[in-house]
Amino acid sequence: MDIINPNDFTILIADDDNDILEFLSYNLQKEGFNIHIASNGNDGLLKAKEHKPQLILLDIMMPEKDGIETCEIIRNSTEYGNPIIVMLTARGEDYSQIAGFNAGADDYIIKPIKPKILISRIYALLRRFNTKVEAKIDNTMLFNNIKIDREKYLVTVNNQELLLPRKEFELLLLLTSKPNNVFTRDEIYYKIWGDSVIVGDRTIDVHIRKLREKIGQDYIKTIKGVGYKFSET
Repeated sequence: MDIINPNDFTILIADDDNDILEFLSYNLQKEGFNIHIASNGNDGLLKAKEHKPQLILLDIMMPEKDGIETCEIIRNSTEYGNPIIVMLTARGEDYSQIAGFNAGADDYIIKPIKPKILISRIYALLRRFNTKVEAKIDNTMLFNNIKIDREKYLVTVNNQELLLPRKEFELLLLLTSKPNNVFTRDEIYYKIWGDSVIVGDRTIDVHIRKLREKIGQDYIKTIKGVGYKFSET
């Protein structure tokens, strides 16, 4: 198991509830993480650009810019780095969870949450993040007119750079790791979202559709009743 030193990680918490900000920041600082806070979406964007946190806790319901819009802005710009984004919500409806994932979030947490559970979830996410960061053997992959830079989280199609949300990038990276190999839906769920995250049945389909719109319709093939594969031909 990877050893995570909390002193090496910066976490940004964006929530308009002062009690929640105080509660979360106290417990995470006590654990040893470097913490910054924001009370709305605009403030969160400024703090994210300034401090480049490795992980951001985003409340869905915030003034000025809500968590979904804030997440989309972060995912569509290189100014904020490439943080892990966890949505905070007091609601358990599927639509808010799916909206968060479609915006580029990596996980969600339903409030209220116990400190030990929160810290455990954060460590699990950071271990996954570290694994992806450290496993950079061949940073660049080429497939016809598609170039994938794993270190920069950058995809270039026909010499045009694309800024993909984290989940779309990781899904493309998974499919291209073994061209012409069929990945089952269960395998994709586990490797991209993890076994501790519950997502809607249509989440994979939405991400596949968005990838096809950006890289071209012919690369990702649907294997009916099984899953998907990446084909160079």
